Amino acid sequence: MRHVKLGVNIDHIATLRQARMEKNPDTVEAARVVYSSGGDMVVMHLRQDRRHVQDADLERVRQDVKGNLHLEIAAIPEMEKIALRIRPDSVCLVPESPKEVTTQGGLKLDGRSKELEKTIKNLSAAGIEVDIFCDPEPQAIRAAHNMGADGIELCTSKYSEAWGNKLQAKELEKLQLASFLVKELKMQLHSGHGLDYYNVAPVARIEGMDCLNIGFSIISRAMFVGLKNAVSEMKRLIQ
Repeated sequence: MRHVKLGVNIDHIATLRQARMEKNPDTVEAARVVYSSGGDMVVMHLRQDRRHVQDADLERVRQDVKGNLHLEIAAIPEMEKIALRIRPDSVCLVPESPKEVTTQGGLKLDGRSKELEKTIKNLSAAGIEVDIFCDPEPQAIRAAHNMGADGIELCTSKYSEAWGNKLQAKELEKLQLASFLVKELKMQLHSGHGLDYYNVAPVARIEGMDCLNIGFSIISRAMFVGLKNAVSEMKRLIQ
């Protein structure tokens, strides 16, 4: 049986905590529940504005929880230094805008090759796997490969937002074609953004899929059934 890994983004555990600036809900406790419920790695996005995850969250999860930590960061010197200090198992370089509610599409690689190559090289030298969050477009995937990235996380937002079977099938085909290229280039294949309990199964079945990174829908579901059940339910759906 194929084993598609599940990365669970716990950013919004921190969002709830930051609403009151309290100690709970605790990201360390959340990470432990993720692993005990079948999650394969914990995903955390340290934003420049620190709207949810804080530096201390990364430090404590890395130090106190056994398991794979996947860090999402903007490709800037400040975040590179933090990643080199924390030493997560893997990093995904993502676009970031101060006013966005959530990430808006894949990282734009045009004109940034030298800067990104340096960041990727420095992280790789420290033994950290480096992925790039890309739209399912051949040009972007090839550019990421040429810069030395280990993997691609395909942005699934257009698929997730597609209304109706016809449009959704069209976006799913784009993801599958992009996936063929990623595997042809011998890169790790991840996908995420907007995936939920209703639309995740077709993406999980894409040939060559290694891992799905999902956060908001799992944390939302956890409000009603608990985090342990929410993670295990998602894990069952992607197998």
